[in-house]
Amino acid sequence: MRIGVVTFPGSLDDRDALRAVTLAGGEAVPLWHADPDLKQTDAVILPGGFSYGDYLRAGAIARFAPAMATLIDAAKDGFPVLGICNGFQVLCESHLLPGALRRNGHLHFRCRDQKLRVESTRTRWTQDYEQNQEIVIPVKNGEGAYVADEKTLDELEANGQIVARYAGGNPNGSVRDIAGISNKHGNVVGLMPHPEHATEALTGPSTDGLGFFTSVLRALVSA
Repeated sequence: MRIGVVTFPGSLDDRDALRAVTLAGGEAVPLWHADPDLKQTDAVILPGGFSYGDYLRAGAIARFAPAMATLIDAAKDGFPVLGICNGFQVLCESHLLPGALRRNGHLHFRCRDQKLRVESTRTRWTQDYEQNQEIVIPVKNGEGAYVADEKTLDELEANGQIVARYAGGNPNGSVRDIAGISNKHGNVVGLMPHPEHATEALTGPSTDGLGFFTSVLRALVSA
């Protein structure tokens, strides 16, 4: 299966995401923000970093990239998309996911290994985890606090769209300890922590992040 990773000006973790796809057993396909062609990929990852220097707002300019125009239409038709950190911000700016990411509540950039609790295993990107499984993957953000109005938050809870919550301490002030969410169909997932940095024992705090990448491959094979 071919998994694309979009590189924007300012992307930092695109190569890490490409490597994570390869480690999971997929074919990693680099994609360029200015090219609307998704190159016959079966799923796409929007990586972390500072797309377009985070000017205006984080993810606000990347949302209008030619690659995103194609991806937004595809995602609405069920195409699997994972947004990691800055990618999560881009998904919210694109209205593929509800809510927004704002400046961390303590006003500091936070970089640390973070415990998460997997809340939903029904998405294309979390099928290889167990319900309520606790995992450890890095978090590194300055604008990672997820916010939404109470009605939206209640709908996310009721629909099982909260993918993961922070456990053992909230690193950025996200409401209801939300670390990641999905759309109603489970094909689009936004996650603030970085699973691509927890795929190899040599370099990561764990290999707990690999499940996000193996999950989508399994979902695509069984589709």
